[in-house]
Amino acid sequence: MEDNKDVTIYDIAEKLNLATSTISRALKDHPTISDKTIKKVKKVAEEMGYRPNTLAAGLRGNNTKIIGVLVSRINRPFVSSLISGIEETAQKAGYSVMITQSHDSYTDEVNLAEALYSSRVCGIICSLAMETKDVSHFQKFIDKNIPLVFVDRVPREFETYRVMIDNYSAGYKATKHLIEQGCKRIAHLTGSQHRNTYSERKRGYTDALIEFNLPVDEELIVDCTYLTFEEGEKASNYLFDLASPPDGIFSANDSAAVGVIQCAKKRGLKIPQDIAIIGFNDDPIASIIDPGLSTITHPSVKMGQTSAKKIISHLKSSKKDNITEITFLNTEVVVRESSNRHSIEK
Repeated sequence: MEDNKDVTIYDIAEKLNLATSTISRALKDHPTISDKTIKKVKKVAEEMGYRPNTLAAGLRGNNTKIIGVLVSRINRPFVSSLISGIEETAQKAGYSVMITQSHDSYTDEVNLAEALYSSRVCGIICSLAMETKDVSHFQKFIDKNIPLVFVDRVPREFETYRVMIDNYSAGYKATKHLIEQGCKRIAHLTGSQHRNTYSERKRGYTDALIEFNLPVDEELIVDCTYLTFEEGEKASNYLFDLASPPDGIFSANDSAAVGVIQCAKKRGLKIPQDIAIIGFNDDPIASIIDPGLSTITHPSVKMGQTSAKKIISHLKSSKKDNITEITFLNTEVVVRESSNRHSIEK
């Protein structure tokens, strides 16, 4: 037998002079097979380097116990923590995870959704790509009663499970915090408005300004499509060059907010006295950057855990018809040096 050839139950059966059906049952601890035979088969299987093909077995039984995960970019702290929560919960329940990333491309997302479907995943967890507007490529999962959970970046209308935060409330809280620090002219760095996360954070921002009788100035709202560090720097240069620059900036994520901090420091602006800054996500960089970045918590690990639990609970449930459910998780303001003017005054 060649060294690189996979050992099969036929090879074990030949070595032990037993039927393949006996080998198969013994490896599964079937009650019709004696303990003595089971031990003997498993010992020889281990010695021969036998590896069970769980994927093939799952395909035959139409239950791979593999949860498909489709996210934007794995290298983002929020996404990596989200995946960690999914994997932890799935593995404890005996499920594996197949991870794919769309790189925020609609085309890639469509192709990857098809690949996961063809792989016969038992469920799918998806955070939508920034480009995605049409989500009809997920309808096949619903039609086949494959549980589907949208997490964080969710479609506005789709009959399935959704796990998210109240982005409106979070955007309101971030803006209110800057107002409470004495900011009168607050800018907002936002992402693509067809994504619920950014449109709702922006809505919370504008409503907070209105409630506290501050003007909503369109020149202070900057669209940073992907909210990268570079976009944060570029947006800051634009805002600081205005005839009437802002005294506070709410960025819809931490990456762009760090870009704001770096730009402000290069220009010699005092943080938070001249410009108070708050981000979103509470990424690790928020507590490392100098000054520390105030931000909004985004319970990524818990969102991942909750999403995986929805899939597993659905698979174990006898009721398969109603899969429309929205779960909201809480957020909090984390105050650090970048916005805490009151601590300076003291």
